[in-house]
Amino acid sequence: MSSTLRDRIPEGSTADAVYEGFLEWTIERGIDLYPAQDEAVLELASGSHVILATPTGTGKSLVAVAAHTASLARGGRTYYTAPIKALVSEKFFALVDIFGPDAVGMVTGDSSVNPDAPIICCTAEILANVALRLGPDAEIDQVVMDEFHYYGDPDRGWAWQVPLLLLPKAQFLLMSATLGDVSAIKTDLERRTGRPVAHIAGVERPVPLDYSYARRPVHEVVEGLLENRETPVYIVHFSQAAALERAQALSSVKITTREQRDEIAEAIGGFRFTTGFGKTLSRLVRAGIGVHHAGMLPRYRRLVETLAQRGLLRVICGTDTLGVGINVPIRTVLITALSKYDGTKMRQLSAREFHQIAGRAGRAGYDTHGSVVVLAPEWEIENAVALAKAGDDAAKRKKIVRKKAPTGVVNWGEGSFERLVAAEPEPLSPQLKLTTAMLINVIGRGGDVFGNVRSLVFDNHEPKARQYDLARRAIALFRTLVAADIVVADADGIRLTVDLQPNFALNQPLSPFALAAIDLLDPDAGDTGVGSGHYALDVVSVIESTLDDPRAILSQQEYKARGEAVGAMKRDGIEYDERMELLESVTWPKPLAELLAQAYETFASSQPWVRDFELSPKSVVRDMFERAMSFGEFVSFYQLGRSEGLVLRYLSDAYRAIRQTVPAEARTDELLDLIEWLGELVRQVDSSLVDEWQALINPVADPEAPVVPPAPPSVIANRRAFVVLVRNEMFRRVQLAALQNDDALVELDPDAGWPDVLDRYFGDHDEILTGGAARSPALCILDESDAATGIWRVEQIIDDPAGDHDWRIRAEVDLEASVEEGAAVVRVTEVVRL
Repeated sequence: MSSTLRDRIPEGSTADAVYEGFLEWTIERGIDLYPAQDEAVLELASGSHVILATPTGTGKSLVAVAAHTASLARGGRTYYTAPIKALVSEKFFALVDIFGPDAVGMVTGDSSVNPDAPIICCTAEILANVALRLGPDAEIDQVVMDEFHYYGDPDRGWAWQVPLLLLPKAQFLLMSATLGDVSAIKTDLERRTGRPVAHIAGVERPVPLDYSYARRPVHEVVEGLLENRETPVYIVHFSQAAALERAQALSSVKITTREQRDEIAEAIGGFRFTTGFGKTLSRLVRAGIGVHHAGMLPRYRRLVETLAQRGLLRVICGTDTLGVGINVPIRTVLITALSKYDGTKMRQLSAREFHQIAGRAGRAGYDTHGSVVVLAPEWEIENAVALAKAGDDAAKRKKIVRKKAPTGVVNWGEGSFERLVAAEPEPLSPQLKLTTAMLINVIGRGGDVFGNVRSLVFDNHEPKARQYDLARRAIALFRTLVAADIVVADADGIRLTVDLQPNFALNQPLSPFALAAIDLLDPDAGDTGVGSGHYALDVVSVIESTLDDPRAILSQQEYKARGEAVGAMKRDGIEYDERMELLESVTWPKPLAELLAQAYETFASSQPWVRDFELSPKSVVRDMFERAMSFGEFVSFYQLGRSEGLVLRYLSDAYRAIRQTVPAEARTDELLDLIEWLGELVRQVDSSLVDEWQALINPVADPEAPVVPPAPPSVIANRRAFVVLVRNEMFRRVQLAALQNDDALVELDPDAGWPDVLDRYFGDHDEILTGGAARSPALCILDESDAATGIWRVEQIIDDPAGDHDWRIRAEVDLEASVEEGAAVVRVTEVVRL
């Protein structure tokens, strides 16, 4: 392996040697440090804290590399934190490339890579919990906090404040382009640590920005930017749906030449566009148009980023996640609105949000300037177009009926635009909060517990009134913990009565509850025990209830359920008003909801910290398994094409949580089958979420290498998972037959004679059973004797009410076709009565 920066500046190097060695390293790479970078590197090498508030494009990431270098040279341990996992992951791979794989690790809460490395990449919440647990004794010598403006985020700002309060021995590098006034933070940091703080700000952008306000339709603006070669253009939207709609609308505009399209096709090569959205994206990127948002599969986002970095995409339609350090180089930012929905209400953008987005324009080393274009509201554009058509004809201009903003809409105009351009980012407001889990971590640290809690509550960045609120909150939480016998306070001090798991509050916080709930289930009880009668699926439901809600999926499940309920009520003759009342109780599927609610209350009575975290019964993994659906079928059934990435992330989180949480003694063969099925399903859709570290631990160094991610392993390589896929395909036929859905069965198996088969079956039996017993592996018999010819044979026994088991579905499994499709390819040959 080639020499790394760590090899160049070994442990024990002096501050001067660190500075000079880093400077030599940058010069070798053709990088000339800006004055602000040079100043920051000098300060970091000398041991000072640095608050780096320079504009986007001034090389803050390079300063972070210098910080890590200085820490390694002192024999220290350094943490890099960011607000989102995607940025943490991106930085992990970049640092591996610079320092070598042995020197860099990553901890994300649900997985870890090389966690004992001297450089650790993690989200701010991970670091904050380590600081709470270990306090000043934490083996953390340096902290690099990226996107530090999240310090003012109402929900997450606590995680940016806690390390500043509890890690007095660490050197800090706080970075953001939009910090505003940080004098209070600077003064407090100097007081706590005794180190000087260098505040580096007020720097001119190396690539100046041009701002303009456009009263023209977006396609005209884009055409003008293309004509003037102000590309690549990133068009900013505030919803994923709007970004995709814009990309599709622009596909009628000539974005690229024939030669450029050929170059894109060559770069894409054999990339696998396997999903419904993937086929749309394939068409768009080949036309030079990218789409980029958090709802996409990771491999699709990486494809767009890689093509953009190679200069092959002239237009990218995406969301405002652009402002959170995502690596998409662009020349022009086209902002489609100055208002957004923030999860609570519609409002105008803040100065910080505007400058975070606008600052991404202009590529250092490529562009002499960057352009920021803001579109006027739709009604203002229509008025401008109408006036332009009227020309100088006073009579025509007088007849124009000027459109106004619709009632209740958050409006903006050129005045709003000019104010935002001129405005400084708003001051950062501290957002410390206190939860039971935080308090348990501090108590678990030991030592002077009362003093530690008092210091956290009163010696922070909050105003006095807020500190007293935190004190009252701490007292209430403490009393709850004492009442639950989790904490004792006596002459020997304050201490926990339980041992904290090593990753308490770092991993799934409700995992201890999940273990207790799984204990209530009996794998041998069947329909007579607690739960639904299907033990493996009930375990999945317990785990799913502890995961974060994937709102987009649940909303579509509820929409589908309500549609089906309305249809049933209409068939039953229920009147409209009653239907509307009954619909209020129809929601997404919530298996074991009553059982889980009772178990949660029982558990919380002795473990009150659990109330910090909301239990949420839901069925995504279970729903997919019970419906015997593939990933693509599930996405299509619930119309989740714009949220494929969300679906996959949820399935991946569920897979990891099941593997990590369910103890070995609770794992039946059926549950192991289900776990293998889920892991293989995720791997086949996007192998990066399961195999990322093994496949990418040594990133590809060749910039001209194809932008094709590693192909997933053969679907038949994992026999256990493939068997489940085969069983699911067979049980899908059973379910459709139970519903007497002739059309769907004929579409699956055109030559199986399903309509006649169903007539004959229902002449013998009243129904086809589909409960837990009907899914038993014992009713699905595999014959692998002809595997050498590429064929498995399978027989599904239909579970009838009489228990005769006299009807069978016989099929062949095409192994070669299954490998090609990444799914079990099953062809029914006959359905027979014995």
